[in-house]
Amino acid sequence: MTKHIVLAIPSLQAGGMERVMTEVANFLVKKSHYRVTLVLYGINREIFYKIDPNICVVKPNFTFDNNKRFLSTLKTLFFLRKTFHRLKPYRILSFGEFWNNFVMLSVLGTKHEVILSDRSQPDKSLGAFQEWLRKKLYPISYGIIAQTIKALEIYQNKYDHSNIQVIGNPIRSILAKDLPRENVIVSVGRLIKSKNHDALIRIFSKLKRAENWRLIIVGYDHLKQQNQVNLEALAAELGLKERVEFAGKQKDVESYYLRSKIFAFTSSSEGFPNVLGEAMSAGLPVISYDCVAGPSDLIEDGKNGFLVPLFDEEAYVLKLQLMIDSPIILSEMSKSSLLKIKQFEPNSICEKFEDFLMK
Repeated sequence: MTKHIVLAIPSLQAGGMERVMTEVANFLVKKSHYRVTLVLYGINREIFYKIDPNICVVKPNFTFDNNKRFLSTLKTLFFLRKTFHRLKPYRILSFGEFWNNFVMLSVLGTKHEVILSDRSQPDKSLGAFQEWLRKKLYPISYGIIAQTIKALEIYQNKYDHSNIQVIGNPIRSILAKDLPRENVIVSVGRLIKSKNHDALIRIFSKLKRAENWRLIIVGYDHLKQQNQVNLEALAAELGLKERVEFAGKQKDVESYYLRSKIFAFTSSSEGFPNVLGEAMSAGLPVISYDCVAGPSDLIEDGKNGFLVPLFDEEAYVLKLQLMIDSPIILSEMSKSSLLKIKQFEPNSICEKFEDFLMK
């Protein structure tokens, strides 16, 4: 018997949450006993990632009008309710913090079984009203997927729910090519404040014996905060205009991983940092702030990289300096990265999603 799985997400624009949903959708639809529908209901319903042509995509037939936000929100809520009623799914998988509350509100009073997964820092406050909704709505969901062990601990304390499981993100394999590694420190992430690219530029400026190294930042002004202008000004102020490159939004991120020697991450808020896993898959040693959840599930400190206390720029400089000064350390960490990341192989992770959806 064919089971209809509905995946609900605001959009499939460039981002970690969207990449994982795409992986899960493409995995499930290849099996003959599933029918897969993607419901894109957010303000921006862009599709950045390639999805299997056998996946049905459903979007509202109206534009979300920010000038009539309340009315547009209600229309979207009823769109979801009617869509789920029409599709009659076996299960619904919903990604997103505020959005999960929205999906749960749309199914109140129905028999739809919804699995929720937050895709950001698990202890992040969403505001009093959203937190109140979460405490009411999450316990009546069918299940909750935590991305990390730390997230599991937090959810178990916050929600009275017996069906919570840890499932990390599928990390795509990046096959090493015969590209020469350059003296490049690469960082990948949207140019938003929580990624702390300004801190990374300051850290880079304090390195010694690194005149022949460059820093490449791959990412774009996702929230239109004009951060690139400020970051470029900071690099120029520190005398790094020629050594810091802003690569913008890239579909071919792999080539940046494969030409670099170190991946540096300064994010202070994560659910599960896909880019950190991808860098490891490309054989890169990694260094990251040890934010609440994510990096510590991927980095074994001192083995495949370094975990640095949050916002401790001086400690970050010392660890990064150690990495650029020692090719032997980089080589050993590179091998350890490739071994560690095998546990996040896409098919294996997608099978865990499938098992949880079916149980």
